Amino acid sequence: MLFRIFCQEINYGFRYLHIGIDIGSTTVKIAILNDSRELVFSDYERHFANIQPACRIFWARRSSTGSRPCLSGHYRVGGLTLANPSGVPFVQEVVAVSAALQHEAPQTDVAIELGGEDAKIIYFEGGNVEQRMNGVCAGGTGSFIDQMASLLQTDASGLNEYARHYQALYSIAARCGVFAKSDIQPLINEGASKEDLAASIFQAVVNQTISGLACGKPIRGHVAFLGGPLHFLSELKEAFVRTLKLDDAHIVAPAHSHLFAAIGSALNAKEGSPVSLLKMQQQLKGRIQMDFEVARLEPLFSSQAEFEEFSARHAKHQVPFGDLPLTAGRPFWESTPVPPPRRWLWWGRRHSALFLLPEQ
Repeated sequence: MLFRIFCQEINYGFRYLHIGIDIGSTTVKIAILNDSRELVFSDYERHFANIQPACRIFWARRSSTGSRPCLSGHYRVGGLTLANPSGVPFVQEVVAVSAALQHEAPQTDVAIELGGEDAKIIYFEGGNVEQRMNGVCAGGTGSFIDQMASLLQTDASGLNEYARHYQALYSIAARCGVFAKSDIQPLINEGASKEDLAASIFQAVVNQTISGLACGKPIRGHVAFLGGPLHFLSELKEAFVRTLKLDDAHIVAPAHSHLFAAIGSALNAKEGSPVSLLKMQQQLKGRIQMDFEVARLEPLFSSQAEFEEFSARHAKHQVPFGDLPLTAGRPFWESTPVPPPRRWLWWGRRHSALFLLPEQ
């Protein structure tokens, strides 16, 4: 589906295209720019942790005429998974986002970007770039929002619709999904409305981003809101605007804010040896192996036959089992001698310790 639309854009007749691909934790994004650095095609879809098929979006399909399109273009990839095996240059995420902001919104002072499992605040101060990113926890990100939406029996877009009509906000922890559930479930049991809970979830994301990443550093000036959650969830962005007390003049909300890493990757494509779609198709065939992947242990069994032989051999050695032994027609526990009684002694009223004294 993605490549079929892509072929239609190729027919526009541009000789060279600048293509950027951003492979995120939950989605893959593509941005195609012409020679004038204008966006001529884009797409955004979830990969559901199945990244390898998503990395093959450039595989050629036969068109209605039976021919395969072969176009030369300059590529930049925002993911080592695709960059290493295809021989395409790699662009670091902050570099790509910075390039896109410089091109689309150079007045930006602070950029807040939320992804599927990461959250970032990027400060632009006097030509210097400072990035602050969440650690190992995905609290307060897109996956957190999906998880909380399931508690309300909806999805992220449904959560956004609920939040439009909220009346009150509740305190909900966003640092951890488990803590958030422990806050939301009692509210549900007490009859809190879904509208108020949805808005409270978005507010929790805002609080987690500002307190956990900014850590007291002011977020002021022209603030850009980037990433899929902030692009598709208008009420989440409104919660940020409300909390930061921004007016319309200081809100930077580009039309393609969810594609900025891909656009920045395409903008960083240098004039040089172009790569054809057919060449990328050949390079991406087979299994994509990441160079930075950790060394894997050898498999325990070299073949299915070896595993079946192992299972059959060990199945012969089982613990015997049967009926409980009987003594004089009665179960063994009825014929077991009863131990002598012991005296119980409570030690003081303030202590709950219980001592067993042997029978004298």
